[in-house]
Amino acid sequence: MNRKSLFFTAPGQVSVREEPLQTPGPGQVTVRTLLTAISSGTETLLYRGLFPNDLVLDDNIDALTGAVEYPLKYGYSAVGEVIDLGHGVSPEWMGRRVFAFQPHMSHFVADLISLQVIPDGLSVEDAVFLPNMETAVNFIMDGAPTIGEQVVVLGQGLVGLLTTALLSQHPLASLVTLDRYSLRRQASLRCGALVSLDPNDAQALETILPEPPLEGGHRGADLVFELTGDPGALNQAISMCGFNGRVVVGSWYGKKRAEVDLGGWFHRSRMNLISSQVSSINPKYTARWDKSRRFQVAWEMLQIGKPSHLITHTFPIQGAVEAYQLLAENPGETIQVVFTY
Repeated sequence: MNRKSLFFTAPGQVSVREEPLQTPGPGQVTVRTLLTAISSGTETLLYRGLFPNDLVLDDNIDALTGAVEYPLKYGYSAVGEVIDLGHGVSPEWMGRRVFAFQPHMSHFVADLISLQVIPDGLSVEDAVFLPNMETAVNFIMDGAPTIGEQVVVLGQGLVGLLTTALLSQHPLASLVTLDRYSLRRQASLRCGALVSLDPNDAQALETILPEPPLEGGHRGADLVFELTGDPGALNQAISMCGFNGRVVVGSWYGKKRAEVDLGGWFHRSRMNLISSQVSSINPKYTARWDKSRRFQVAWEMLQIGKPSHLITHTFPIQGAVEAYQLLAENPGETIQVVFTY
């Protein structure tokens, strides 16, 4: 049996190839893929050749432990149906809908331990958002918003929108988002933002920055999330944060460098810059939390939020060239792009 697999072959180039599919071994199953989601931030870096070549793809995901060398497979959000069982696997697994951290390909063989069963009543279109929802949950845990706080989110790509949706469930004083694309600002309002602005509109930004709680203080928010993927946005996040506030840096810049202004306001602000990445859990939680508990929360948030409405484009896997060209050339027209098989 063969499968169709997507390969990044060089900067600006992808192709879909046929390759043999192995049979499942003991404790393994074969999954027929129904849907995979493109991670627009990370995969655009790969597509443009901006992924640091001194890193493995992802040493926390078994399917992505190889070096960054073309040609390579990537992707980490696949949902599908079990169609074949290895020795010793219970017949109950046949036909189950599952999620897996797997690259874009029509079929894959996986250990049972690496699969998550999709909850009953949740569509595969909602389930494919699991990795990004887990990331958004992690941002909330690291930022720790509290009642009455003024919160700003820079970047309303998919993860930014999911983060906004989670923040909207908190009793905040205000929730302001920024994104340069109109489509994403409109989606942000639907996800619960009080207001969503163009980050290049300096006059508008000045009107929404919170007044300082103490006389002589600096206008700024209690909590700012930098989720744009643009290193230039980090200085804006710092400038929008109030005294002793928190800036959660969830962006991953790849090879792009951030020229951070640590003079002026930052030097006197006692501000906290927090790096947040989903592969680990904040040490202050690890006495009670592990990844299984965080996944459970992410599944629950998917069932509440049903984020499939954020899918803007669906391509068959054979349309991969067009999908990545769209993301690279017209990102403002997209939120979530998915492949069907």
